[in-house]
Amino acid sequence: MKIESAAFELSAGLVHQLPASNLPEVAFSGRSNVGKSSLINRLLNRKALARTSATPGKTATINFYRLDTLRLVDLPGYGYAKVSDAEKRRWKGLIEGYLEADRELCLVVQLLDARHAPSADDRTMLDYLVQREIPFLVVLTKMDKLNVTQRVQRLQAFQEEFASLEGLTVVPFSAVTGEGTQELRKILTEIAEE
Repeated sequence: MKIESAAFELSAGLVHQLPASNLPEVAFSGRSNVGKSSLINRLLNRKALARTSATPGKTATINFYRLDTLRLVDLPGYGYAKVSDAEKRRWKGLIEGYLEADRELCLVVQLLDARHAPSADDRTMLDYLVQREIPFLVVLTKMDKLNVTQRVQRLQAFQEEFASLEGLTVVPFSAVTGEGTQELRKILTEIAEE
């Protein structure tokens, strides 16, 4: 997998706009403003390939980024309260339409904000992935915003919260410091080489 080959491929706002699934895919899921686009930019060593915003709910489409042997998929964030119910239903239908389509989906990278316990929407998404038997790992974002004591407390709390998920991979991550980047790149490389 050559990260320097990464390029924006397309945005899909409706299920019928999804591109043909002709490469292994890794999807990035999480609530609005959890850092999906920042994570993708850090992984690909780019500053603005995936558009970031301080405004939650900015990614309203599924964005596809193509590498030579892999495709990264940035799903819309869920749980943002300041959009209409119709828009929330469209996002939900779009995300479910993608996850339930016959695609070469190898992994979902489920992002959770390390500063907070998983929300009800996060738990619903994790339950959905387990029920659908979709392989996933959890990335705890914004680790740089925790001091040493908070970090220990939050990592312990997450271990307890995820105790029922045997063999779950949890990767602490910071788009600011780069923590977790090499571990995630290694996982993506392994998927691309399968």
